[in-house]
Amino acid sequence: MTDHEPDANDAGTVTFVNTFTLHVEPEVFEKEFARTSEFMARQPGFVRHTLSRHTERPGQYVNVAEWQDVASFRAAVSHADFKPHASALRALSESRPELYVARLRRDGDSALRGPALDGTAPTEEEI
Repeated sequence: MTDHEPDANDAGTVTFVNTFTLHVEPEVFEKEFARTSEFMARQPGFVRHTLSRHTERPGQYVNVAEWQDVASFRAAVSHADFKPHASALRALSESRPELYVARLRRDGDSALRGPALDGTAPTEEEI
C-alpha cells in the first residue's frame, strides 16, 4: 500500500481506492474483475465496492471499496486464494492501490457524519 497506511488497530471503516490503466480491452478486464469482486464480497469485513470506468478514457478504471476495518482488508488481500486474482488483474493492467480513513461524509441533503476536517464539530448552521 502506502507509507501512510492506517494502523491495524485503528477502529472504523476504511476505503480502498485502486486506479487501473488497462493493457487489454475493457470487456476482458471487467470479466476478470467480476471474478475478483465475487471473491472479495465473501470476505469478512467487506461492505461494498464500485468499479467505475472513466467517461472519456475507456482504458481507465477506479475501484472504490469500503471495509469494516483495516484488519479485515489486510486479511482479505493476504488470503492465499486472493493471489490468483491479484496476478490476473496485474497481467491485464497497471494499478495504484491506496487505503484511506474517512474524515468527512455527507449524503445528499443530510447532516455531516464523522469529524470535521479541522478537528472541530460542525455547528448547527453547518448541519
